[in-house]
Amino acid sequence: MIIDLRSDTVTKPTKGMMDAMMNAKVGDDVFGEDPTVIELEQKSAALFGKEAGLFCPSGTMTNQIAIKAHTQPGDELICDVNSHIYNYEGGGISFNSGVQAKLMTGDRGRISAQQIEQSINGDFDWLTRTSLVSLENTVNRAGGSFYTVDQVKPIQKLCNEKKLALHLDGARIFNALVETKESTQDTGKLFDSISICLSKGLGTPAGSVLLGSKEFIKKGRKIRKVFGGGMRQAGFLAAAGIYALDNNVTRLKDDHKRAKEIEKILKQLSYVDSVLPVDTNILIFDINPKLSSLDFEKKLAENNIRMAAFGKQTVRFVTHLDFTDDMLGQLEKVLKSIR
Repeated sequence: MIIDLRSDTVTKPTKGMMDAMMNAKVGDDVFGEDPTVIELEQKSAALFGKEAGLFCPSGTMTNQIAIKAHTQPGDELICDVNSHIYNYEGGGISFNSGVQAKLMTGDRGRISAQQIEQSINGDFDWLTRTSLVSLENTVNRAGGSFYTVDQVKPIQKLCNEKKLALHLDGARIFNALVETKESTQDTGKLFDSISICLSKGLGTPAGSVLLGSKEFIKKGRKIRKVFGGGMRQAGFLAAAGIYALDNNVTRLKDDHKRAKEIEKILKQLSYVDSVLPVDTNILIFDINPKLSSLDFEKKLAENNIRMAAFGKQTVRFVTHLDFTDDMLGQLEKVLKSIR
């Protein structure tokens, strides 16, 4: 038995999802003729109260399309220092859009309206034009922390006043919503564009959907083509996304419950110095200098457990639909056996 806690992207399609994929009706999506892609885009957009959606191979692509669509070269966007768009998208902010990032240090990845207001550049020739604010929900590098609707409302109000676009990297937005019990509709009202990922906690093989106005998504389709994201008979993948939205959202609570159990175990271990608060399905913890993260990784690998080293002493575990209670029991035994 291999226990893979590197990420919630490692899941395999369930039988129900595979059946949906194999029975999908397909067409050429670049010509706008794939009925299952169209269904997924419309379903996702309606879920968040948006006019249109755009199916893409990855969340990196949906985020990068949004940045390019909202900005002009030489502009500046505001985001937290932990943001995925800044840390893990290959420098795409500058490479794809010619835009620079102004980084904020928020509360576990969550920036405030006050911080943003202080960071908006004035209208001077020698300053970059601030044009976009990007939030991430949940925040990967901050241990799966999340924004509530009430926390975002002041940011939306400020962005409207200052004529800034507001984008949501919603890679794990459903993890946040099953915890806050807030609606997708209320979330959708807050943002000009939203990226939702289907291949993390929802368990599909690939794909994300970018949501926004019809005009914004029309612009996004052109950018997707430039980025090489125009797929043909993509309905096989889109069918997995539809199945995931219908069947795999509420079960995210199971992942969160198991993450909380791991948190309790970690806090009992002498070699664990600290654990970030566990809000959803991501655990980030520091081990003491007597045991480096690479040594820890090696010890786990000897017991068929995979993990992600997040730094010299920092480790990340991510629970997901392929991580079971039996695996949790085995993980506990191994963690407690390490000296």
